[in-house]
Amino acid sequence: MTDPWYAATVVAIRDETPRAKTFRLRLPHRSDHLAGQHLVLRLTAPDGYVAQRSYSVASAPDGSAEVELTVELLADGEVSSFLHEVVEVGDELEVRGPLGGFFVWDATTPALLVGGGSGVVPLMAMLRLARARGSSELVRMVVSARSPEDLLYAAELAGPETSIVYTRAAPTGFPRAAGRLMASDIPPLSELGPVTAYVCGSTGFCNTAADLLVGLGQPAAHIRIERFGPTA
Repeated sequence: MTDPWYAATVVAIRDETPRAKTFRLRLPHRSDHLAGQHLVLRLTAPDGYVAQRSYSVASAPDGSAEVELTVELLADGEVSSFLHEVVEVGDELEVRGPLGGFFVWDATTPALLVGGGSGVVPLMAMLRLARARGSSELVRMVVSARSPEDLLYAAELAGPETSIVYTRAAPTGFPRAAGRLMASDIPPLSELGPVTAYVCGSTGFCNTAADLLVGLGQPAAHIRIERFGPTA
């Protein structure tokens, strides 16, 4: 049976970067999402044209009726452009979900999170869940961003669980020079014991990260990958 569509109200909008915004939605019921799941958002034009996109939930499961979606504005992205340029607090959006059962984490087992660009969004739900439950010792997270200007959740990421890689421009005095993700950027797998790796980002990023993990000894069967497509 297909999950039904329902109306969610936009209760807050905040800027994350110059090209990314977080939309806080109030659902008509308590959210039962798991960290790593996504919602499908549908827009219907007056002439009947329909466009829909999937967006990962950035907020941790907390038993409330509110969730957050972080959306990056893409060139020629019809849905992301509408969200960034038209949607205001108080508007209603048509959504379906939460969906997805493979790329989820319940904060009870060790997890290595590797995210590139906006691929950090579902991983942020996992990090927030671990921190909320006092189980940060189970998590290590590596975030790759082009520059400080492109880093999502910059004010919240810092902590003993996280490390950041800048690929094009690093801040002055940053301990790592700008460059692509390397094996040395991955925390030692032995720190967590048997671990499941969650990798999210573009296809190229995911392929690189997965190859690095396998080269470091992470079993391929314990790498879960979520690739972001080019449309939004």
